[in-house]
Amino acid sequence: MTPTRPRTLLLLAIVAVSLGWGVTFFVDRVVGRFFPVPWSVPVVMGVLALAVVAWTRGTKARLARKPGTKPMPPLVAARTAALALATSRTGSVVGGFYLGVALGLAQYWSANPDARLIVVAALLTSAASLGLVLAGLWLERVCRIPPSDDSADAASERDVL
Repeated sequence: MTPTRPRTLLLLAIVAVSLGWGVTFFVDRVVGRFFPVPWSVPVVMGVLALAVVAWTRGTKARLARKPGTKPMPPLVAARTAALALATSRTGSVVGGFYLGVALGLAQYWSANPDARLIVVAALLTSAASLGLVLAGLWLERVCRIPPSDDSADAASERDVL
C-alpha cells in the first residue's frame, strides 16, 4: 500500500462538497424542505475519531514493543493499516458532504432558525470528520514499516555501482 496523499483526500472532499450541495439544492427546491442533519451525526463522527485515536495509541505501543504490551500479529497490523486508509477517506467524504450541506443552507441563516440549527450540525459534523481524517493519517503513519538495514545497504551498493 502506498501512503495517502493529501491530494487524494482533497479531491474526495471536493467531490463530496459538490454532492452535498447538490443534494441540499434538490431537497430544498424539489421536495420543498431542508435536508435534515440529525445531531447524532456529529456525535458519531466524534466518537469514531476518538476510537481511532485510542486504537492508534495502542498500536503505536504494540509496534514499538513497549514493555507490558503484546506484539501485534502481522495480519492485525495489515488490517490496521487498511483501517487507517479507510478512515481518512471516509472522514474526507463525510466531512465534505456535510460541508456542502452547510454551504447549501447558509443562504437561509438569517431568515430561518431551523436552517441555522442544521447548518451548525453540518459544520460540527465536518469538524468531527476532519478529526477522523487526522486520526486516520496518524494511524497510517504509525503503521509505516521503517526501512530495514539490509535494504539500505543494498540500495547504497546499487547507487555506488
